[in-house]
Amino acid sequence: MVYGQTEVTRDLMEARQACGAQTIYGVEQVELHDLKSDKPCVTFVKNGETCRLECDFVAGCDGFHGVSRQSIPRDILREYESIWPFGWLGLLADTPPVNHELIYAHHERGFVLCSQRSLTRSRYYLQVPLSDKVEQWSDERFWEELKRRLPDELSQKLVTGHSLEKSIAPLRSYVVEPMQYGRMFLVGDAAHIVPPTGAKGLNLAVSDVNYLWRILRQYYRHGREDLLSHYSQLALNRVWKGERFSWFMTHLLHDFQDKSAFDRKMQEADRQYYLGSRAGLTTIAENYVGLPYETVE
Repeated sequence: MVYGQTEVTRDLMEARQACGAQTIYGVEQVELHDLKSDKPCVTFVKNGETCRLECDFVAGCDGFHGVSRQSIPRDILREYESIWPFGWLGLLADTPPVNHELIYAHHERGFVLCSQRSLTRSRYYLQVPLSDKVEQWSDERFWEELKRRLPDELSQKLVTGHSLEKSIAPLRSYVVEPMQYGRMFLVGDAAHIVPPTGAKGLNLAVSDVNYLWRILRQYYRHGREDLLSHYSQLALNRVWKGERFSWFMTHLLHDFQDKSAFDRKMQEADRQYYLGSRAGLTTIAENYVGLPYETVE
């Protein structure tokens, strides 16, 4: 089952509203204070007025460009990053999907991904050089290139149409350690980014939330302050496995211009093994669906 990110967001917002919890939108100048104390707080400006929110803990769910990670002293934070030498050109169109299941395809011209948003809306991606601009890619050029990279039986079924949206997303792998500072906990993109090849971005964010929720539940129900310091390592154990799988899938399926002839043969042998081996397919399935969680106790 594919649970689309926009649907996840909508359901969470509706659930929050239904339980009467308050959400404040459109704030500016967000700052975190006293994170090492027992009473951290958040200040922000709303409609020109400075507001102060006192709390027990801060969940830094504000994305890669948010203030949460930037509030951790630089001499404490360790960053790990890898920039991939290509991007994904994505096109969204109100056309029926070319296939009812997700398609990952390797081609000598570059990787291709075919996915569906609904029975009448499709999302397609092409591997392109980082130097490419969206303006260079007309709808006609995109559809023609997609057909070249798909097997004949699929390209003949492809329904083309006017694009609703086109963009080029650079690929990066990024992790910070630790994922907590005092009573502030980093969650999701604030702490880690994965290339979309492994479909692990939102999954890892939900994994972080799961661990943090279970730890805070033990804290409030049973006074387990000792578990608070375990969050970073629990989350990172799963994050690094998700990063590894995304790294593996990206290496397996994309074309690398700087690869030697030997490396290309190794890449081809890997694809043949994983597609032809039950054990290999099981490994991909296990990681793609999601690895088990560690116990919090």
